[in-house]
This record gives sequence, structure tokens and C-alpha cells, in this order.
Amino acid sequence: MAANLSRIFRGFQSLRSTSFMKTQLIHPPVSCSFRTSSVCSILSLPLPFTSKSRDFSLPNSSWNSEMKRLYEHYNSQCEVESEDGEKQKGLWRRLPSYNRTLKYASGGVYLSKLIQSKARLFTRNIKEQGAAFEYVLFNNEEEQRCVCIFQAGHLLEGPPGNVHGGAIATMIDTVTGIHATLLSGTVMTANLNINYRSPIPLGGTVQIESSLDRKEGRKTFMSCRVTSTDGSKLHTEATGDFLTRQSFSSVTSFCFFTVVFLLSCSSVRVHQREHDAAGMTTTTNRPIKRQEVCV
Repeated sequence: MAANLSRIFRGFQSLRSTSFMKTQLIHPPVSCSFRTSSVCSILSLPLPFTSKSRDFSLPNSSWNSEMKRLYEHYNSQCEVESEDGEKQKGLWRRLPSYNRTLKYASGGVYLSKLIQSKARLFTRNIKEQGAAFEYVLFNNEEEQRCVCIFQAGHLLEGPPGNVHGGAIATMIDTVTGIHATLLSGTVMTANLNINYRSPIPLGGTVQIESSLDRKEGRKTFMSCRVTSTDGSKLHTEATGDFLTRQSFSSVTSFCFFTVVFLLSCSSVRVHQREHDAAGMTTTTNRPIKRQEVCV
């Protein structure tokens, strides 16, 4: 019991140090010694501090003409020009995509060190352009719709000449999961129901559209359709249930109060044992009277 409590306390101490280091990353100290000048120069950089990270949602040489055409179609609606000639935010917004989410998130410079250094996003782990998952997402906040333009590479083959069903399921889960996250915060997939209607040829381009069905408490229900680029052919349709994850602060609070409760119970037991031991000592040292002895 004591060993378990000790491990729990060490975990809380690490959490406290994590929050402290995060504070140091966001608010670096003003004065630094000569030895820590290089560290302070790193901490002074804005987060995310790298400008060389590759955005996989931008066009590359492997994209076919249909992929580029649809990209330009939606990207042109991300900004509109007003009557005064000023550019304004449009209905659609392109979602950037990286191969490592934590690395480029705010504070991710430190958080990424807590996981495996070689971890990569599943759909962005192939260096060769056009070999696997080539896609870009556009979100329409007003209409609560999310559209993905997907081009399947040669490494995703299932039936001869066609895309593997697991790769299609991966893209459906990716698109609906990202869309649910935009609507409800960080979510986890609870259920995914997929109906395959017609195969998708390798190298072809399809459109994956996600829409919100409803919300019930922590649950977000989504619908998804995979169609040809002109919408005339239905390849796959799916529904998904996504569960909003509890905030880190609430989980931490629960763990903290649990530890406090366990410590309280432990201290009461220790005190009771000491009291019992003291009582036994007093009883043992007390002289025995003749009338108390039973034969």
C-alpha cells in the first residue's frame, strides 16, 4: 500500500514539474546566466517554434489533375474579396496536416518528449509522395460540414487494382474524427459502421464528406459519404459515434482527491494501530491482581 502511494505521489510530482516546465516554455525568465543562454534562446522562441515543418495538405507533384482541381475549387472559397477589395474569411477553411500532431501543437515541443521519439501519424508516415494517403480537408463551420479530397496510392491496394477496405475505413475514421473534434473538442471513436457500395480504383480521386447528425451529452454522432468527385457514384457510406474525452483537470482532480482519501484512511489505520499497541503495552505492564486471574 505504501509503495503504491509512493508511486502515485511521484506521479503527481512529475505532473507538477510538467506544468512548471510548460510555464517556463510560455513565460521564459528574463535574466539568464552564460551557461543557460542557449536554453533561454530556445525558450524565447514562439510556439510552435519551427518554420520548416511540412504541411502535407498542400499540393505536391504526385497529385493528379482532378485532385488539384478540387483543391483549387475549395481553396478559392477560403478567402473572398469584398466590394472594397479587401480579402475576408470565406465559408471554407483548409485544415493543415502534419505527420506528428504533438510536435507542432502549442507546447508540443515538451510534450513530444513524453512519447516515443519516432511516433508518426498513421496516415502521414510514408515519405514517398503519392504512395499511400494523399488528402486534404476543408471545413465549413457554418454548415457543419467537412470535405476531404482523397487520392489513394499504390501501397493501399486490397483487391487487385482497388483500394483496401481498411484504408477506406481509416480515411473515414480520420475525416469524421477530425470533424467531430472541431465540433466537440478532443474525441475518441466509440463506434464506426461502414457499408461498402462500390470499389475505389487505385490512383483515383474521391470525395469524403462528413456531416453532423446530432449531439447527446458527451456523444457526437456523425455521417459520412464517399463518392466520386462529381457525386454521381456512391462508393461507401458510414456512421460514427464519437465520445468526448474528459478534461485533464477533472481527471487530475479526481486522482488528487482519491489519493487524499486513501492517505486519510491510511493515517487513521496507523493511528489506530499505534493506539492499540499502546493499550497492549499498558495492559502488559500493569500488575495483575489475584482476583483477575481465572483458574
